[in-house]
Amino acid sequence: MKTVFVTPEMAERSWYVIDAEGKSLGRVAAKVASMLRGKNKPTYTPSQETGDFVVVVNADKVAVTGRKRQNKMYYHHTGFPGGLKEATFGNLIGRNPVKPLEIAVRGMLPKGPLGRKLYLNAKIYAGPNHPHAAQQPVAIEL
Repeated sequence: MKTVFVTPEMAERSWYVIDAEGKSLGRVAAKVASMLRGKNKPTYTPSQETGDFVVVVNADKVAVTGRKRQNKMYYHHTGFPGGLKEATFGNLIGRNPVKPLEIAVRGMLPKGPLGRKLYLNAKIYAGPNHPHAAQQPVAIEL
């Protein structure tokens, strides 16, 4: 029997919507990353883009446990000497409500060209509305 590798042209790709309100940040990010990779399908191919499109709404209402809202730190470097910037989860979600979920999903995807391409299939929105109603996304419960 010959193994069939599904190419992106052959893959059937669906649209899904996930409501992140009150859900744990890591659990939502893990589910989104898994669906972007296509691991929920029997035709999963590690080196191909065969995953689905995922729309996440209410990303600003994602939950974190314990004191992570005050203690969890996010770092980035500007590239200049002394350019290390840091922000707590609370500050970051106050400035850009979708950024913590974007960072979490990106960290769970492969590094390199495939991961960057897969991330483009994730659409994350702070509020309950999204402009992808024409694609008729199916609601997923976590």
